[in-house]
Amino acid sequence: MEKLGNFICKNKWLIVIISIILLIPSVIGYFATKVNYDILVYLPSDIETLKGEHILTDDFHMGAFSITVVENMSNQELIELENDFRQIDGVTNVISINDLTGTAIPVDILPKEIKDKVAKDNTKLVLVTFSNSTSDDLTLDAVDKMRDIADERVKIGGMSAMVLDTKKLFNSQMLLYIAVAVVCCVIVLEVSLDSYIVPILLLLNIGIAIIYNMGSNILFGDICYITKAIAAVLQLGVTTDFSIFLYHKYEAAKKVEKNNDKAMSKAIKETITSVLGSSLTTVAGFLALCTMQLTLGVDIGIVMAKGVLFGLLCVIILFPALLLVFDKQIEKTKHKNILPEFKHIKNFVTKHYITIFVLFIILLVPSFIAQKNTPVYYKLDSSIPDSYGYTQATKTIKDKYEMMSQSMILVSNDTPDYKVNEMVKELKEVEGINAVISPSTLSELGIPDMVVPEKIKNIYQTDKYTMVIISSVYDIATDELNEQIQIVNDIVDKYDESAIVAGEGPLMKDLVKVTDVDLNNVNYTSIIVIFLIMVITLRSISLPVLLVSAIEFAIFINMGVPYITNSPIPFVASIVIGTIQLGATIDYAILLTTKYLEERKKKKEKMEAVKTALDSSISSIIVSGMCFFGATFGVGVISTIDMIGSLCTLMARGALISMAVVIFVLPSILIIFDKIITKTTLGFKKGRI
Repeated sequence: MEKLGNFICKNKWLIVIISIILLIPSVIGYFATKVNYDILVYLPSDIETLKGEHILTDDFHMGAFSITVVENMSNQELIELENDFRQIDGVTNVISINDLTGTAIPVDILPKEIKDKVAKDNTKLVLVTFSNSTSDDLTLDAVDKMRDIADERVKIGGMSAMVLDTKKLFNSQMLLYIAVAVVCCVIVLEVSLDSYIVPILLLLNIGIAIIYNMGSNILFGDICYITKAIAAVLQLGVTTDFSIFLYHKYEAAKKVEKNNDKAMSKAIKETITSVLGSSLTTVAGFLALCTMQLTLGVDIGIVMAKGVLFGLLCVIILFPALLLVFDKQIEKTKHKNILPEFKHIKNFVTKHYITIFVLFIILLVPSFIAQKNTPVYYKLDSSIPDSYGYTQATKTIKDKYEMMSQSMILVSNDTPDYKVNEMVKELKEVEGINAVISPSTLSELGIPDMVVPEKIKNIYQTDKYTMVIISSVYDIATDELNEQIQIVNDIVDKYDESAIVAGEGPLMKDLVKVTDVDLNNVNYTSIIVIFLIMVITLRSISLPVLLVSAIEFAIFINMGVPYITNSPIPFVASIVIGTIQLGATIDYAILLTTKYLEERKKKKEKMEAVKTALDSSISSIIVSGMCFFGATFGVGVISTIDMIGSLCTLMARGALISMAVVIFVLPSILIIFDKIITKTTLGFKKGRI
């Protein structure tokens, strides 16, 4: 460690220059990394509904579809619009009522049952199918071009339109997220540190680490927009305390060592020893997300774990070089500490530790129950403003046609026609289904097969499968639709066990099922992994239990707030926030506990040991917690994408709650369980401590 410190100090200018050069490929990698805006692609590849999506893409050439509504448009204008749409690369088919009637035959001659499903109150529905998947670049470009071609009478709906609007909304806010996070952290650091220049250097160092991390994502090909949104602010919040720790060690060493290089070498050695355990627990917490069946967890987990490692490397290598290079400027901009010393807190805690512990026990169970019952929603389009095209199209289709969701049943052509007809009749009786369209449906409505254009036949028939399209009055990701889909599955299985029910509704139902399992898997994995790391680093059996219990209590309170306020949170937040909060804030507890152990091993009484531990660590915990809070709170406030805003709000609140629990509750736990701790932790000699 000492050789590493000496090397860094000796080659400080070289390190700064190389770090700047490495930014070039990192920036290129950052912009070259594709961003995915469709969460459904992260579902396990072996589930039946995704197999159905592949069949739709490969056999029906329907990788995605859009239900578009046109208002006050003549038949001739609609046909011209359809022809324009067909010229767009990625569009495979465009179908409307005119494709059955042409321009000469009035729509009114059609049976009312079918007419009201596709043409009503001066509006008509147009089905547009795309060759590639919902979130494929070609499909999104096609939707964008459709919007360019269309006028205000045309509203384009469908999942691809939702993904495109999410992309535009996210891209319009991403830079603002980073700017707000940086400003909030600058304010916290300027108050916390004793130099006006150090916070700038500290954020520059972390900014470089963030660019390295985000640029290296090119190795994965693409990342989720949620990962891109929270990775930078989370990395900023989590790794800031590493830099603060090194700066404080450097300033302390300068008082002993006359030579700055020797002082920095000593600071680097002490920093590596002290933060290695904390960084390992943080990395482990993020990697626990990789156990999710929804591979979004792998996306977030690996990017964030990598971010912590890049942050640690930059703190150990680049930040010391920056401090040495700008040492004169740092000294010239020194100012008095603005942050108070918080000495009264240690007296309050040691005086009222029994009361604090009793409150901890009393609140533990209700907070656990509250977080278990926090309302969760799965609707992916809830954040898209009313002014966006997707929302307008969805509202019009809902108001005019009571059509909230569509599903496709893929029936094997080996299934006899009479069975398919019986299945269709039974499906029509299911509550909430307002339309069932199949080849037999058209003939029953008086439209002979011979007059149906080939392009319409290709929509629902291939040499392997027949497609039955069902429309529901229930919205995506609701309990009503999920129950309806289960009934549909049961009916379909009676007639063709190999049939697949596909579409957005079934995919969302699978998403609910998968995430219910993921929630427990991720939480248990993160607790076990972090527990084992702390057993090794703290060399204790009891302390990991006590520390994890304290942070889990903080998580229960944080996740219980939405239950108390009846504020539903997005499903992603319910899964990942516990692991993120545990991994990101357990180091607060480790910092305090490590100092407490040092003092107890020096034969100090438990009260004195806790007071000393609080004295030496409370400022670091508060600064670290406030930086984490600052980096996430602002984004939570300004983001209009609820998936991102809710995550950042939960992380910000979690940072404050964890900080309070470590400062007040953990010392009380250490005092009460002191005897057990000293008996179950290595390094204590037998006898009276």
